[in-house]
Amino acid sequence: MKGKFTLLVALVFFFGLILWAAGSYLSKPVNQLVKMPVEFEKIVFNSTHGSFLKSESNSICALLLHGVRSNRASMIGRASFLKDMGISSLLIDLQAHGETLGSEITFGIRESVDAANGVSFLKEVKECGKIVAIGQSLGGASALLGNGPIHVDALILESVYPTIEEAVQNRLEMRLGKMGKIIAPFLYLQIPLRIDVSLSELKPIEAIKKVNVPVFIISGSNDEHTKAEETERLFHAANESKQLWLVKGAAHEDLLSYRPEEYKAKISSFIKQSL
Repeated sequence: MKGKFTLLVALVFFFGLILWAAGSYLSKPVNQLVKMPVEFEKIVFNSTHGSFLKSESNSICALLLHGVRSNRASMIGRASFLKDMGISSLLIDLQAHGETLGSEITFGIRESVDAANGVSFLKEVKECGKIVAIGQSLGGASALLGNGPIHVDALILESVYPTIEEAVQNRLEMRLGKMGKIIAPFLYLQIPLRIDVSLSELKPIEAIKKVNVPVFIISGSNDEHTKAEETERLFHAANESKQLWLVKGAAHEDLLSYRPEEYKAKISSFIKQSL
């Protein structure tokens, strides 16, 4: 009996080590040098690294916030088409990504400081008249969480999770099926231990209720990371000046690349209506 109990304890301990290691892997920094085209001006503002692409004026500027494990280079396509609209863009690396240092990925909490730095740079240094932010996945969460929402004039959120619990569970179920639902709490309950925030602080669906500017919520209809019904819940939680676009057939991917012409048309229309 004693031997069986010892074996059980050892198995539980081993299982816990594996899950802790998995959490460490998922939150580890992904810093790297970022190469940008020569027309982009390199900037560093309050430790946040980024690149600025100037249009004909700074009457309207865009803050572009990349997804998890990516960097500002992934937003070059958006900056280019926004320039054609006469909009200048700031592309930043969120903490623990690209060239902005950080000890770990925090699902939008610490990244929100970089999002706020981006807004401050556009207002104080570039003296932008109005600002629209486009946040992709983690970037959208960073625009909402922490001391946010960030102070912009319009907000575009792409593929943003409603709660961290659902985000973790969805990703595990994609890989492990029904077992993922059982294992998910062992991962997301690590978060308060790792970054000293409660799970309630990682709920974009609550933070979006504080947004009082026009908001455009976008996600793929086949997205398994952030499901369509979760995106619809996020939309319904937002205040009245809002739009929703579920991109038919798209998964958790770059929606500009998936449906370029329709994406550009809808973003352009939203910005013109809002600003």
